[in-house]
Formats: sequence, C-alpha cells, structure tokens
Amino acid sequence: MTTRAVLSGIGVIAPTGIGTGPYWRATLAGRNGLRPLGRPDAGRSPVAVAGEITGFDAGEWIGDRLRAQTDRWTWFALAAAEMALTDAALKPADHPPFHLSVVTAGGSGGNEYGQRELHHVLTGRPARSGARQPAASFYAASTGQISIRHGFTGGCGVVASDGAGGLDALKQAWRLLRRGSKAVLVGGTEAPLSPYALACQATLPTVHRGADPERAYLPFSPDASGFVPGEGGALMVLEEKAHAAERGRLAYAELLGHAATHDAYHHTLPAPDGAQLARAITTALEQAGREPSDVDVVFADGAGDLDGDAAEAAALRRVFGDRLAALPVTVPKAAVGRLVSGAGALDAATAALSLRTGLVPPTRGGDAPTSAERYGLRLITRWHRPDRLRTALVVARGTGGFNSAVVLGALD
Repeated sequence: MTTRAVLSGIGVIAPTGIGTGPYWRATLAGRNGLRPLGRPDAGRSPVAVAGEITGFDAGEWIGDRLRAQTDRWTWFALAAAEMALTDAALKPADHPPFHLSVVTAGGSGGNEYGQRELHHVLTGRPARSGARQPAASFYAASTGQISIRHGFTGGCGVVASDGAGGLDALKQAWRLLRRGSKAVLVGGTEAPLSPYALACQATLPTVHRGADPERAYLPFSPDASGFVPGEGGALMVLEEKAHAAERGRLAYAELLGHAATHDAYHHTLPAPDGAQLARAITTALEQAGREPSDVDVVFADGAGDLDGDAAEAAALRRVFGDRLAALPVTVPKAAVGRLVSGAGALDAATAALSLRTGLVPPTRGGDAPTSAERYGLRLITRWHRPDRLRTALVVARGTGGFNSAVVLGALD
C-alpha cells in the first residue's frame, strides 16, 4: 500500500480507566480491572469475574433521547469517538463530510437492549417492545450512530471477525484512505456482560469460571484456566500522514502492515500448529517492509487457556525462531479481560501509546520464568523501557479461527 496512514487520535473506554491518560497510567502500573461481576442481574451468571466498567456516566456523552434508543456498547463507542476526535484535534465541520469515514468492529452487538426487548415479548407484554430494537441491537449500530452524530458521509461499515475484528477494521480504514477518505474513525467497543451475552460465552469451554480476580486471567501461565469476559474498547483516528502534517498533528504511530487469515480447523478452537496465525504475521511484516528481526515488541493475543496459548506460542516460534526467547512479549488485556471486538482495537491503541512513550506495558499476573520455561517466550511482567522500540507487532484471534496481525511503527 502506498498511502501512509497514521494514528492521530485515541479514545479509550476500559475497565482500568476512562480516557487514554487514565487507562495508560493504570496499564503501566499493572492495575487489575477484573472484579467480581457487580451487575444487579448477575446473581445466576455462570461467570463470576469480568472486566466490568465502573464510573462511566453515559449522560456526560449522550443525550437522554439517544441513550434510550441505543445500547451500552454504542454508548461506549460514541464516547470513545468523541475522545479520539478531540485528541486528534479533528473538527468534522472543517472538512467535507465525504472525506470522513467510520469503520467499527462488531461482535455481540446490542445484546442487553435486545435481551430487554425480547423479554417483553416472551413475558406477554409485546406492546412494551420498541420499534428501535432491531437497529439498537444490530452489530453495525455504533458505526451508524457515529456517522449520524458527526455527519460522516464517506465510506462507513462494520467488520465482524470476533476478537480479530479490531485489527481487521484498521485494514478496512486504510483501504478507505486509499479510496479518497482523509480520515477514518476506526476501532471497536463491546458490552457483552448482560445475562444473555454471558450465557452465550459460557458455552465455550475456554471461559474462566473461578471467583478470584487475582487469579482469573493468566495468559502464558501453566495455571491458565480460560479467558475472562470484559467490556469496553477503543476508537482511533486513522488519517493520511500528509493530512495530519498539514493540520500540525503529532501522531502516535504509523500503520505499516496488516494481514488476516483463517484456520479452517474448528468452530471454536484455534489450530494447534499456529500455521495460519504465523502466516498472518509474516504477511503483515512483508507488507510493512519489515523483517522479524525488526520487531521490538509483540502485543500477543493471549487466549488465557493452555491450548490457545500453546497455539500462539507455536506461531510466534515459526516466525521468530530462537529470537523469541529474547523478544519482549506482553498481554495488557490480562488486566481488562477479552473485550470481543474491542480487544484488538484496544491492543492497537496500547501499542501506539507504547511506541509514543518508549515503554512496554506489563502483563498483569504474568509469570516470566514459567512462561519462558513452558512457551519459550519473554513475557514482560513489569513495565519495561527497551533500548530500541521502533516496531510493534499486534496479534489478535477470534473464536472460530480468525487470525489478524498489525505492524505499527514509531514516528520520528
């Protein structure tokens, strides 16, 4: 791709912090955002611990009427989009609306809104079910609401590839820049903690069912017992490098390469050999014009179950060989949970912050010696400032065999 694209604005809604600054400080400190599920309707939940967001006041970002017409995950997206635009100093009114686009990743959609409306029908009160239920629960609702709010009439769409979606959305945003857009709001958020959403996730054998938040999500650990669901995500402004320079913006990082593959192996489990994940990584590096030796840090997917972690480690060994033992690997999502489509977006934002600051955030609860012994990788468990931090690899996987990899580069 010849169009140079940079991340010029970031908005974060996460269990460890609302806003990029609070989130980044909490991430570097290794603060745990996992906690016993505190929802009032959580009494019969098969999941006891989650990355639940507290302190988020939707009324600060969204008016009463729109809030009643939308789901919690769209509230997160609208707030994160507002933050990203402010951070990028991008004022939609200053640009032709067809120069601005939106791409989000969607997974569980407006599950809480949908559950509430269907409950009215199933309990014999169909008159209480609103006409907006299909639109509010549809997985493209956030893209639509962001576009309407800010008047973006360029290319607008949604990507559905579960946990890989946040990275895949970046590639689609890049395509839109090549086709004439000047800036794209891109990323993903999720709110999959309603009783219905948790019941769906609980059908997976890889979901964590314990009650101790301190031992709940342990990627690349011999004690790993499954992923922890979480809510939140990130929206970013991706724009042409020249366009950002014209506006006088200092971007966080440059998007250098992306690739996606599929395991074609099982409807929930990843392929144990990691071959297709490795192919996604090598293809992304080739597109970026980088060698494996150029990578300074890996933001791993970190499934948090023994088989999933083994498959990812196998993929990383295919790509990096013996160098993997010395290459910093981190899984910041261990502190917030797996946010479905919000996961890849938040990891990409975190990697951009890492490149901007020169700091590698830790894997909360990680065990470096046992990770090295079992998987042959160097897991970062306390924030780290390497001698060189110019190229970051971000890896994401989705349930059902989706693989995605993004290469980000530091800016001079």
